[in-house]
Amino acid sequence: MDQSGSTAVFRTLKIPNFRNYMAGNLVSQIGLWVQRIAVGWLTWELTKSPAWLGIMAMADFAPNMVMAPLAGAVADRMDRLKAIRLYVSISAVISSIIVWMTITETIDEYYLLYLVLANGIVLSFNYPARLSIVQSLVGREALTSAISISAIVFNIARIGGPAGAGWAISNWGVGPTLIFTVFADLVFVLALYKVQLISNATAKSKKIATSIGTDIKEGFQYAWNHPGIGPLLFILVMMAILGRPFIELLPGFAEDVFGRDVNAFAQLTAALGVGSFIGSYFLAKRNGVQGLTRLLIMNTAVLAFSAIGFAATNIYWVGLFFCVLVGFAIVFIGVTEQTLLQVAVDDSMRGRMLSFYTLIARGCPSAGALMMGGIAEFYGLQIPIICGALICVGVWIWARQREDSLAAELEVFPDEKTS
Repeated sequence: MDQSGSTAVFRTLKIPNFRNYMAGNLVSQIGLWVQRIAVGWLTWELTKSPAWLGIMAMADFAPNMVMAPLAGAVADRMDRLKAIRLYVSISAVISSIIVWMTITETIDEYYLLYLVLANGIVLSFNYPARLSIVQSLVGREALTSAISISAIVFNIARIGGPAGAGWAISNWGVGPTLIFTVFADLVFVLALYKVQLISNATAKSKKIATSIGTDIKEGFQYAWNHPGIGPLLFILVMMAILGRPFIELLPGFAEDVFGRDVNAFAQLTAALGVGSFIGSYFLAKRNGVQGLTRLLIMNTAVLAFSAIGFAATNIYWVGLFFCVLVGFAIVFIGVTEQTLLQVAVDDSMRGRMLSFYTLIARGCPSAGALMMGGIAEFYGLQIPIICGALICVGVWIWARQREDSLAAELEVFPDEKTS
């Protein structure tokens, strides 16, 4: 059935499984952002070091760079719903330990690093499974709308989580604030028991016929040889390493560049969420996938030039404005990348390709933040961000020249190509 505008949004939200999943996911995502703000500010309080901010971001996100191929192969074999429940429960336990050590004042940057690393490993298995079930919640026709609604939920959390975390940290401290994250994870686990997937196929025949190692190798070969997915992932890598990492360095920008406190850090993060919410809402109203490649490439330019604008100023309100633009561009890049990937990929490879997406989207920004934070120790926060964004401008020019050929490969389902 043809769906357009707000109708697509409401029809997707009327699907009970998707609605129940999104309700729990919203609370969980708010908890994730509360934890991210609290851990970031705790790291800054303990160290006052941009390099440590990069190290902590690396510990949170980098496990994807090592574990994602394995996580994707596991996601293609397991009952994804049961797997998500398990991963979220483990994450709640880790968050509880951070809460206890912070409240008892036994935490230091090294203990925090180990716990954030452990949680990052859990999340590296969690995200491919979560992304892989979207089509099984809504079916093929509502896929673009469902992914965009997921982005809306994520960005509502990005706005509300940091805003609430900044206020709570100022009034109660980091430890009590983090209690909400534990509660949010438990709510999500309970919500998952009210969800049933349309199909939960996990290629059971391959469980016997092939090994995990073979599945991982096949995944890399598929991504490398696919004429659309390979370039798609390359664009995402470059944006993640060179365009996005200043987000992990925002505590340093808030204090050293703008001369403000934790509330400014939370507001800058929330401004990113405002832009992302606007972008994800417009995407949720789109019908089909035609034109998504053009939007993806256009927003690589928006991200690059907005990052340059943010890093080039020390005026706080100007920085907030560019954060809104960056947030808008990031959600357009993220949603269009994920949608095009889900459209272009063969079902048997879905978990593995989405694991590569999470590897890049979560792992590469931490690598970029580590690099940028290290350089910032010597040259300040602004220069490395500007240089990285200038390289992103070059990536935009490269992608713009290949727009038509990429669209032909990415904006059609595999079975429609062969029919």
